[in-house]
Amino acid sequence: MGTSGELIRLINYVDDIVTTLRRIQAFVAGMDAEESKRLAESLRAAGTNLNAIVAQLEKGAK
Repeated sequence: MGTSGELIRLINYVDDIVTTLRRIQAFVAGMDAEESKRLAESLRAAGTNLNAIVAQLEKGAK
C-alpha cells in the first residue's frame, strides 16, 4: 500500500507537534509556579486526546 498525501500531511502535523513540544520545554525552566501549573493542565488535556488517538490507531480503528 502506498503512502497517501493525507498520511504525509498527518505525519507532518505530528512533526510540528514534536517541534512545538521542544520549544515549550525550552521555556519550562523559566516559568513561575502558576505558569507551570496552567501549562501542565493544558498539556494533560492534550495528552488525554493524544492517548485516545494512539489507542484508536493501535486497534486499527476507523
